[in-house]
Amino acid sequence: MKTLTLNIPDYIDLDDREVAMIVASRLYEQGKLSLGQAAELVGLSKRTFAELLSKYDVAIINHPASDLARDIQNA
Repeated sequence: MKTLTLNIPDYIDLDDREVAMIVASRLYEQGKLSLGQAAELVGLSKRTFAELLSKYDVAIINHPASDLARDIQNA
């Protein structure tokens, strides 16, 4: 696992958990992390992480419409 150090200006009022949540939610949204992996990155349960996603404007179901259409065809 990589370790990343960020220097965030003091005037930006973010704690470590908030920064981790922003990063994890975006990586989840982009499909680079599963829900469980993103939750683990932040140190939360999957349920808690899923409940917090809306605060970051990230949908819990983030599959493209093309996947849904393909699933319907294969049903």
